[in-house]
Amino acid sequence: MSIDFIIADRDTPFLFPPSVQDWLPEDHLARFVVDMVGQLSVSSLRGVYVGKGSRPYDPALLLSLLFFGYSTGVFSSRKLEQATYDSVAFRFITGNLHPDHDTIAMFRKRFSAELKDLFNQILVLAKEMGILKLGTVSLDGTKVQANASKHQALSWQHACKIEQQLKQEVEQLWLLADQADQTLIPDGMKIPEELVRRENRLATIAAAKKKIEARATERYEQEKQVYDNKLAEREQKAKERGRKPGGKAPKPPVPGPKPHDQVNLTDEESRIMPTSGGGFMQAFNAQTCVDIATMLIVATHVTQQTNDKQQIEPAIEMLEQLPEQLGQVKEIIADAGYFSKSNVDACEDADINPLIAVGRDKHNRNIEERFSKPEPLAEDADSVTKMKHRLKTPEGKALYGVRKSTVEPVFGIMKSVLGYRQFMRRGLENVDDEWTLVSLAWNLKRLHVLAKPRPKIPVSAACKAKSGVQGSQLGLFCSKMRLIWISIAKMNVKRKIEDFFAPSVFIVSPTGC
Repeated sequence: MSIDFIIADRDTPFLFPPSVQDWLPEDHLARFVVDMVGQLSVSSLRGVYVGKGSRPYDPALLLSLLFFGYSTGVFSSRKLEQATYDSVAFRFITGNLHPDHDTIAMFRKRFSAELKDLFNQILVLAKEMGILKLGTVSLDGTKVQANASKHQALSWQHACKIEQQLKQEVEQLWLLADQADQTLIPDGMKIPEELVRRENRLATIAAAKKKIEARATERYEQEKQVYDNKLAEREQKAKERGRKPGGKAPKPPVPGPKPHDQVNLTDEESRIMPTSGGGFMQAFNAQTCVDIATMLIVATHVTQQTNDKQQIEPAIEMLEQLPEQLGQVKEIIADAGYFSKSNVDACEDADINPLIAVGRDKHNRNIEERFSKPEPLAEDADSVTKMKHRLKTPEGKALYGVRKSTVEPVFGIMKSVLGYRQFMRRGLENVDDEWTLVSLAWNLKRLHVLAKPRPKIPVSAACKAKSGVQGSQLGLFCSKMRLIWISIAKMNVKRKIEDFFAPSVFIVSPTGC
């Protein structure tokens, strides 16, 4: 039996030239990116070109290419160039043109400072589309690997050791050079080349040690300021109480570099940071504020500090720089890594209600702890006490519970789905611009999903009738369950559950829906 298969015809020419508009469905992400970029103001980018040399690509074209690439997990300029040949979606983006990787990389580097403004324009468009309604944001940070290896980090202790060793080797080489008997020189050794190599290494180590000393001096000044403040507080308490305050006196900071202070020779602005799964990595700390209603990123910044405790105030500054038409942030949610009294006061000074966890709650709490209500709040309570009280209320618990389902999935999708785990550029300012580009691409990808009309599923009349009957029974069921939960709070769990489940109710559907 012969089967008439459908065979690919790759040789018959088209009667008419194909149109790129016929290559993708109407709701494709590439079309959405092109439409969104078309609504952005890119006059500042176009104004940089002076019209000399070869014809440049339109900035809107290259922006669309970068945004679509980053939103689909294509970050390398060489892979972006190759995608304009291999991918139909990228061919649609470029209009069947093929910018080379040098052009893409230079454009990304040249206009990285303008990304902040484009990021805000995207948020304004989301506001005009009726999607973004700024109110409550969730703040968190993630460690992103730097474009440098942790094995290229040089510590102060190791630098001093290697420096001493190299100086001894240089002295030995000069002694060999002064020897008249050349038989003492090993075969293949060229003393001038060996001297130059070690002198270059000594110069590199000397420069690294200066950077470590500068960081140590800056750290000492900060620690000295904290130490002086603690001493002043102890003296003030001693005067008020008329006696010496209890507890140990604060230890004065020690100036100078510590043995494990280090600098990376590849990217000196990156830092060694601990990872959540254990171990260490050469990384930056990328901070992100996510709107809890839409999961859109509204503010970002990158820091060298491992601890998140100092990142509340920079995040507030970034939120205050948002366009006025977006509205004002009313609440900010953060985990226990951001808690301090100064951070709580900083939020209140900016008219933002903080919901910052003061510690890690234990798992599998008992019923009394889960459904207990906080004690009445005193009238003269300070900002931290007010925040702790709100975190214990049902509304505060529900609002804080949204944190882990908003900002953390954004990081998970960026790293696991899109595959963005390492910065491509070096230097704090450059990686900050790159993180803005990644966040902008995420917002476009997210807006594409939020802007899609959700289809309504048709329901048959029989199913509607059945759902009405079941709806009334469901309301009765919910009211009974509410009574059961009240009984649980009174520690009468077993008797009430047995009374509730004693009668058995079976619903038979005549339609089988």
